[in-house]
Amino acid sequence: MGIVHEERTQEPEEPEENGYSTETHLIYGRMDDPRWDYSHHLLPPISSSATYRLDSAQRGAQGFTEFAHSSPEVTVTSKAPIYIYDRLGEPNKDMLEENLAYAERGDIAVSFASGMAAIAGVLGILTGSGSDIVADRLLYGCTYSLLTNWYPRLKIPTSFVDFSSLEEVARAVTRHTRVLYMESPVNPTLRLTDLRAVAAMVKELNAARDPEDRIFTVVDSTFATPFCQRPITLGIDFVVHSLTKGIGGFGTDIGGVVVGPQWSKDMLMLYRKDFGGVLSPKSAWPVLVQGLPSLAVRMRQMQESAMQVAEFLTRRPEIESVRYPGLPSFPQAELARRQMVDYEGGFAPGAMIYFVMKGTSPTDSLKRAECFINHVARHAYCVTLAVSLGNIRTLIEHPGSMTHSAIPAEDQIAKGLDPGGIRLSIGLERPEDIIRDLCISLERM
Repeated sequence: MGIVHEERTQEPEEPEENGYSTETHLIYGRMDDPRWDYSHHLLPPISSSATYRLDSAQRGAQGFTEFAHSSPEVTVTSKAPIYIYDRLGEPNKDMLEENLAYAERGDIAVSFASGMAAIAGVLGILTGSGSDIVADRLLYGCTYSLLTNWYPRLKIPTSFVDFSSLEEVARAVTRHTRVLYMESPVNPTLRLTDLRAVAAMVKELNAARDPEDRIFTVVDSTFATPFCQRPITLGIDFVVHSLTKGIGGFGTDIGGVVVGPQWSKDMLMLYRKDFGGVLSPKSAWPVLVQGLPSLAVRMRQMQESAMQVAEFLTRRPEIESVRYPGLPSFPQAELARRQMVDYEGGFAPGAMIYFVMKGTSPTDSLKRAECFINHVARHAYCVTLAVSLGNIRTLIEHPGSMTHSAIPAEDQIAKGLDPGGIRLSIGLERPEDIIRDLCISLERM
């Protein structure tokens, strides 16, 4: 049974003043752009210059003055940017960032060289030595490594708690806490965080704090993409994405983005300039002209297929459990329908599936998962053993030994990651073909 497009879980978001839909805006962006004149190009041309000619020393000085400021009190608005050097800014990145901010309903967006660079960027401007972070107990392996291997060296500790319990989160908050960091859906188990409830709790906590001691909320929404979920509209302060995944869509370029409030732009730009995690214009261009414009149509098709594949997996005797937000059996089905919605208010459960192989013990479940995945890797035609997700190709992986291997094996189970768990990212193939490959490998176990 597929997802019914006509179903509405909430009212559509307000359209733009010109009356066109969000999806059309993701294709066209702004028709008049001050960054350069490309009025005779159907698509903006790719930028390939690392440095830019300046008319005078005075113009160069003005460009550096207007670039970014460490003080939030300084605000400069130019009629058009003065480009100096790619690390500071260039047209493809600027246009992509404008469209990403619009897609997420944020004030600004700043792109980075990868999703991890984006996470480091937003945490870098919000924390400092002596502050602390409260994070969800289960995170992407590299994020966990960042918080446990590197941030302690900066005297920034992290407490890992279950974000499905607001009481547990509140107990972990100290007077030094500056960030609540979470994923929703969580990688890889797809557990959801009630973002509106977290935002309301933090608003209440901040009411008793001085402005300089306030807590900020940061959500990694990569699994959902802006098509399925827009945390800022639910009260969250910052959203991060890996552009490599669903937004980019084609698996050709690595990138990341932070979307947030207006005041954060200069600080994020300064951080990116000084730490150097800059998105290449040659990587920004495919996301600008191919990835983001095709996001809606790709996600619609992929989640239609994901529902059919998830329903197939629930019927297989080799599988212990299946988690997909679109299934009625999903543990947080009601929250999913409230929180994961497209631009028109329809239910948008995404294209990620997590399932656990049946076994007599965790070790047996792990062996069965490895056997199944190895058969897929050797024999499947349209299901590929590979990390990453949100690709037009269906990808499968074993989180415990791959994407989440930075988490010690003894901690994985405690954090809710089953040894026999498998992550499946549905692509654009016909669902019958995906099911055929999965079926063959299940029967050959």
